[in-house]
Amino acid sequence: EMGPCGDDPNTHDKGDDTIALISEKPNPASNVTYDYVKLNNQFIVPMIKGDVVRSVAIVALSIEVKAGTSDKVYSVEARLRDSFLQALFDHASLGGFDGDFATTENLLRMRRSLKQSAVAVLGDLVNDVLVTDIARQDN
Repeated sequence: EMGPCGDDPNTHDKGDDTIALISEKPNPASNVTYDYVKLNNQFIVPMIKGDVVRSVAIVALSIEVKAGTSDKVYSVEARLRDSFLQALFDHASLGGFDGDFATTENLLRMRRSLKQSAVAVLGDLVNDVLVTDIARQDN
């Protein structure tokens, strides 16, 4: 006879699998498919020190939205671009494009801000905002 803890490894495996399945099921996003909408033009963000443009950041973005909703993205692209530019200018004013601007933490902060901007315009159609290209050009 086995004790209350059980020594049969098969019992433990089944228990672990059950826990794993239960924790995965409640995630509704697992059934959702996404479209990736690449915004037509890059964003150019000047970094101004004093009255001089010292450098510019060039950022290309795509938006991950629920499948079949990409037309809605294009229909509000002007509002999205305005919202994204504001977020990118705010990021620049906080030093987000200074020094080693491509750190994981810095990019996560920028993406979080861009996602909030996208959600403000498109609501829950937006799953994420992806930075598909980023560069800084110093003058």
